[in-house]
Amino acid sequence: MVFRLKERLGKKLEEEVQFFKCWQKDKKGVGALMPTSIHAARRMASVVNPHSGLPVLEIGAGTGVITRAILERGIKPHRLTSVEYSKDFYDGLVRRFPGVDFRLGNAFALEEILGERREKFDCVISAVPMLSFPMQQRLTLLEDLLARIPAGRPVIQITYGLLSPVLKMPDRYIVSHYDFVVRNVPPAQLWTYRRAV
Repeated sequence: MVFRLKERLGKKLEEEVQFFKCWQKDKKGVGALMPTSIHAARRMASVVNPHSGLPVLEIGAGTGVITRAILERGIKPHRLTSVEYSKDFYDGLVRRFPGVDFRLGNAFALEEILGERREKFDCVISAVPMLSFPMQQRLTLLEDLLARIPAGRPVIQITYGLLSPVLKMPDRYIVSHYDFVVRNVPPAQLWTYRRAV
């Protein structure tokens, strides 16, 4: 038991060091000082319906904390498509999560990155640092994501601001506050976005 605890702590420290190095290289692209906590990751993954028969789309995989939570939710690795912008993070993810369909590239260019993947996804789990980008870019990304999932299914977004990082537009989608995760550094807000059914 002590060995497993040491191993887990060692992996967590390794993830945090990798995250900090990537943050130093690209502060805008990473968007936070620390990786998402397991508590926030599990809350985000809780929107996944493992019985839908549809794959899941993750954007902004980072160190893989959320990736792991999605897999723990019952999604088979080959049913998870995960997009990561940082080559350093991407290389680590491919090593640690064999079988997951990782794509290296910019979440704002999904048409190009997803290429042949035309099927609908069950939901989208997003850790893209939205507040680092202009509002019009955020809106365009959100509407692209909503078009990739069935009406009524969520895009869940983590943010460190107090308000939704994307403007409320009730005529186009429904915005809901999902959770405030205090056990995250810094505390995180989770928001969901859905097209009306």
